[in-house]
Amino acid sequence: MKVDTIFTVSEIATPENKLLKGKEMQNIVVIKDGAVAVDNGKIIDFGKENEIRSKYTGEIISFEGKTMLPGFVDSHTHLVFSGTRENELIMKLKGKKYLEILKEGGGIQYTVERTRAASKSKLKKEAEKRLNNMLKNGTTTVEAKSGYGLNRKDEIKSLEILKEMKHDVDIIPTFLVHAIPKESNEKDYIDLCIDMLDEIKERDLAEFVDIFCEKDVFSVRESERFFEAAKKKGFKLRIHADEIEDTGGAELAAKLDAKSADHLLKASDKGLKMMTEKNIVATLLPGTPFSLFTDFPNARKMIDLNLPIALATDLNPNCYTESLQFIFSLAVFKMKMLPEECISSIKNGAYSLDRNIGCIDRGVNADLVVMDIPNHRHIGYHFGVNLVSTVIKNGAIVWESI
Repeated sequence: MKVDTIFTVSEIATPENKLLKGKEMQNIVVIKDGAVAVDNGKIIDFGKENEIRSKYTGEIISFEGKTMLPGFVDSHTHLVFSGTRENELIMKLKGKKYLEILKEGGGIQYTVERTRAASKSKLKKEAEKRLNNMLKNGTTTVEAKSGYGLNRKDEIKSLEILKEMKHDVDIIPTFLVHAIPKESNEKDYIDLCIDMLDEIKERDLAEFVDIFCEKDVFSVRESERFFEAAKKKGFKLRIHADEIEDTGGAELAAKLDAKSADHLLKASDKGLKMMTEKNIVATLLPGTPFSLFTDFPNARKMIDLNLPIALATDLNPNCYTESLQFIFSLAVFKMKMLPEECISSIKNGAYSLDRNIGCIDRGVNADLVVMDIPNHRHIGYHFGVNLVSTVIKNGAIVWESI
């Protein structure tokens, strides 16, 4: 059978094509001397190189001595913003707490002011640069949130940017209720966000909604009120849950069948077990505690509770990284996750986004990452450099290292 391309590689490492819960995350498919047959942007077949080449003909592209994984899926990012906060890192290093930084004009409100002031072209240019960095680090699909506008005009502006951007990285947009604007209060801002849902749905500006359910931000009651309104209009749910305190965010995610609950540093065992029963993905963001000098999520406990875990960057001005490779290293060294579990997290991130990607399987989009490593156990182990040599999107090479 004639196909467009046959990619050959020293090792293929991929999760199974399903939601992977708990100990299942350790069971990946590894094929030495493998090949992937691609036609019309889809994976037609994969397996041992000699078997694939005996069944198919097409252009042969060989990656000798390298390992192929599915394209990375970054399922929690704050892509659109202006106003970086490098000065706050110096303040934190000198011992200042977040509330002190807020009083001095820093924190999220600083980024909100600069995002509101920025033109669409400026915001788009900055977001495109971040996407370029993501692509060369192996990411082929991102979830991207609004949330730094905090008013109708600038939240819509952020979502319009996400819709208008054309890039090799696929963008899945989320309307995020992120913080209470200085000029408003919790109830009034939730009312405004509920009122915005019709326009966002009619203009197809977001597929998901999200809310920062946390003490002194949005209560469980107001979060549920917003989510109920969003569900009625056909939005899918994600939630920032139990990052700083256990407020019952994990329980709310389970109650309303959210696709993902994210952060979860302080989530209760009860909430985590409820999530397990509903197959809700626990999206862990180790870059955030790394940036805040706080404890890391207890990934091993969550795996023992049979939760499906995804890993994401949480790219934002307070956690400024576009590299899921770095996140995998944090997961390995700080959360004691196995390299195989990091690889399986790619599929779980895709599952949380309702996308049939994140694995190498027949019929799946040919989104692939070739890494300059001898085997998959270098994931997490070899850190501090970009190990990606080639990125393939829909069967075409879209980035190569020099």
